[in-house]
Amino acid sequence: MNTARIDSQDLIDGAMAPLFETLQASFRGQLLQPGDADYDTVRQIWNGMYDKRPALIAHCAGTADVIAAVNFARDSGMVTAVRGGGHNSAGTGSCDGGLMIDLSAMRAVHIDPLARRARVQGGATWGDFDREAQVYGLATPGGLISDTGVGGLTLAGGMGWLRGKHGLSLDNLVSVEIVTADGVPRTASEHENPELFWGVRGGGGNFGVVTSFEFQLHPVGPTVMLIMTLYPARDAARVMRGWRDFVQTAPDAFRGSMVEISTVGEDPDLPKSTWGQPVIAVGGVWTDDAAEGERKLQPLRTLAAPLADMSGPMPYCEIQQIFDAQAPRGVYRAYYKSLLLNALDDSAIDSITARAQERPSPTSLCSVWDLGGAVKRIPADATAFGARDMNWMLSIDMLWESAADDKRNINWARDFWDEMNQLSSGRAYLNFAGLADEAATQARANHGATHYQRLAALKAKYDPGNLFQLNQNIQPEDNASSSPGP
Repeated sequence: MNTARIDSQDLIDGAMAPLFETLQASFRGQLLQPGDADYDTVRQIWNGMYDKRPALIAHCAGTADVIAAVNFARDSGMVTAVRGGGHNSAGTGSCDGGLMIDLSAMRAVHIDPLARRARVQGGATWGDFDREAQVYGLATPGGLISDTGVGGLTLAGGMGWLRGKHGLSLDNLVSVEIVTADGVPRTASEHENPELFWGVRGGGGNFGVVTSFEFQLHPVGPTVMLIMTLYPARDAARVMRGWRDFVQTAPDAFRGSMVEISTVGEDPDLPKSTWGQPVIAVGGVWTDDAAEGERKLQPLRTLAAPLADMSGPMPYCEIQQIFDAQAPRGVYRAYYKSLLLNALDDSAIDSITARAQERPSPTSLCSVWDLGGAVKRIPADATAFGARDMNWMLSIDMLWESAADDKRNINWARDFWDEMNQLSSGRAYLNFAGLADEAATQARANHGATHYQRLAALKAKYDPGNLFQLNQNIQPEDNASSSPGP
């Protein structure tokens, strides 16, 4: 297992100098160390709680650089992080005293409108993806914040507005190109390395560095119907019940919605009278005809007396950016915890809405997501993603500014999670699973014994030394000894 944490000087005149010289000889991108001009800019990640300082950043220009970086990581024994968009809430895209394999310069997006396929490099964000795909009126399920990386979100799930009609991001993968721990680039698809393809769809970054993704695209937009209605938080239980009842009979075109309890910030798109007000927002996108959606979603705009209503036809790319200001990069310290729920009865709604209004920081929020539609119809064994049978997701998103408030916010979220766990089987959405050690523990619970054993066998085959461990980590199967093969 790669555990070595070093001083960057060791790369110059220490035991690792020969390995570093070999890396330098073949590397086309930037190799950054503390003190270099771009080091502090490149090492930054989204979660302001983590100020990690890698001994070396391999700022890759292409797949050849990734191969060289993986070989160096394996041979040096350095603890290794892989950074795509750098948006992981647990901060696993960086490390102290180790190697960061950084894909943020690899952001190309190629769209084939006739085949309805997208080829996306591993460092691209959903903003990059959506801008290119929408040129042709196409999209695939992505995240809700445009700054999120395509890679990390997809490999552990990918829940966005389109999930009700088209499933998760990983459900729309056609193939990936991945550099495994032996430094070999491989294609994984239904027809080539199919077991590896099964594993990367839900197994996170456990098996290698994905340098490109191929997605199926769907006609979406360019204008779609947005529902975004804000109600006073005092009406939260009433509004959540109305939303729950509506979505359970809604068509797939709207089975990707959510409700969110939060405090309105100083948003210039909202009336000043709402700033600082605690609210419950009903949000969602009608993915079929916008005019039809405006008619059919009208009941969600009158669940109580609204404070503000931003609903209406809107360009899809704009909708994909509406939450960007809520969680800007590097501004807040963050702790995200989620729970997949079996039921959302009136008692659960009362508990959620009451507890959510006790949030210790006004910038934090709690949301409930509908998981119906296409997500549930995909067979449980089709991918490694667990919990297809769950109906709802509770997301507890803690955002605050001072390190002095870390313990208070994290403990509050954990206590809330424990209280609501009685409505769940203890499974979570692995992109929102708390701190890094919690995510690794959660992975075993999420996948279940059969899927976890299958993933552990894949891990033993493609990463027996657990080089890729800063993730929702899966331990290699002890008795697996087969080599990866071609």
